[in-house]
Amino acid sequence: MTEIPTIETERLLLRPQRMEDWPRYAELMLSDRSVYMGGPHSLHAAWGMFCHDIAQWALMGHGALMMEHRETGLCLGQVGINAGPLFPEHELGWLVYPEAEGKGYACEAAKALRDWAFDARGLDTLVSYIHPDNIRSRRLAERLGAELDMSAPREDPADLVFRHPRR
Repeated sequence: MTEIPTIETERLLLRPQRMEDWPRYAELMLSDRSVYMGGPHSLHAAWGMFCHDIAQWALMGHGALMMEHRETGLCLGQVGINAGPLFPEHELGWLVYPEAEGKGYACEAAKALRDWAFDARGLDTLVSYIHPDNIRSRRLAERLGAELDMSAPREDPADLVFRHPRR
């Protein structure tokens, strides 16, 4: 079983999920803010996603980490590496709670987890599956150096696929 890492960045602690993270996660997944993640979701579906994010660590050696502000201890969202039967390739994904948007936290967290995936896990590439209307996530993928890959496989044919090559 892979130990779930804790990754430190300048402002963030990327740490394993805890049960106390569930209420905020559920609130986001049940809201209209989750529309670009297939939502709004039911409470049951949100719980399944929350557990999936943890289970991937044991099954695949990667998964999701919560973004915690190092100074305040406030949980700001989540970043994760997804794979398995629902994902044609390893995906780098993120979600940010409303008060944390526009402050660079998702970029900082995604860079750190991307680098961990390349260095510690030896992955050669990652992709981000992004709804075409999700302008903020598209811009973030581009800031991370990812490029649109129109030939990449995808579960949802409407998604754009941004490829993060190993540098």
